[in-house]
Amino acid sequence: MEGTVVAVVLLALLGLIVLKSGMRVVNQVERGVVFRWGKALPSHRQPGITFLIPFADRMRKVNVQIVTMPVPTQEGITKDNVSVKVDAVVYFRVTDPLRAAIEVQDYHFAVGQVAQSSLRSIIGKSDLDDLLSDRERLHEGLALMIDSPAAGWGIHIDRVEIKDVQLPESLKRSMSRQAEAERERRARVITADGEFQAAQQLANASRIMSDTPEAMQLRLLQTVVEVAAEKNSTLVMPFPVELLRYFDRAAANLGAQNTGTQNPGPQNPGPQSTGPQNPGAQNGEAQIAGAEIAGAQNPAVESPTAQKALGLAADFIAKSLPEQQPQENDGRP
Repeated sequence: MEGTVVAVVLLALLGLIVLKSGMRVVNQVERGVVFRWGKALPSHRQPGITFLIPFADRMRKVNVQIVTMPVPTQEGITKDNVSVKVDAVVYFRVTDPLRAAIEVQDYHFAVGQVAQSSLRSIIGKSDLDDLLSDRERLHEGLALMIDSPAAGWGIHIDRVEIKDVQLPESLKRSMSRQAEAERERRARVITADGEFQAAQQLANASRIMSDTPEAMQLRLLQTVVEVAAEKNSTLVMPFPVELLRYFDRAAANLGAQNTGTQNPGPQNPGPQSTGPQNPGAQNGEAQIAGAEIAGAQNPAVESPTAQKALGLAADFIAKSLPEQQPQENDGRP
């Protein structure tokens, strides 16, 4: 009886040892590929506790997480004959653990080699501008080139990105000079455009001031206010504004009488025929003097106030000289 109990205990211990040796734990991020007598089973083991046949089964765990693999720096010549150094990074994961464990010996090394060769191929097919600015299209093409052989290994390429493009120092200096010249060209164009717009506005302002003389007086007063605001300078105005206003009013009043005042000789025929002094000659001299002063009005003078002032002075001289001559002739015997 005691021998039977001992045998049962031994069998139980032996069974526990066998179960322990055949029990395996598969983590959540892994999948188990079981080889029975060297032959892979058609289905892989899911995460959790799994049991293997002792001395017959052997299990290989495959990680199904996304793997980040840096691609070493590759030196190549672009399509436009520029020597560059490019490095990238590949994101991939195992979608079929059975094929990843059977079809390829080391899928990490295989994916790395394919990524390096594909990166060199992309460098040779692309221009420098594409490597610097149009990287999204290059990423898609590079991912497609790597994914083609990796799909047969049960691996899916999630994303491929170019990290950095290293250029020669001479090319960097040339690109810097080009960028500086481009910025200088933009600055000159913007400055010229600003001057053109300012000239247009000044031309419009000058036309408005020529139509409204009072605007020039207001602008003068505004300038006086701006200068006086500094309180560190003295402003001298040698030509009063009121005199300009007087000439404006006088020119407006005499504008209708320009024809009569320019020829006052026929109004006094008597004094022209007596006396040693010839009033007609003086009248002619006055007209000549008025014509000379009136001729001083340069058409190039743009200020209407200055033109009216010169015209008023000419009319005043032509009018005043003939009126003084008859008084001198009346006093003669």
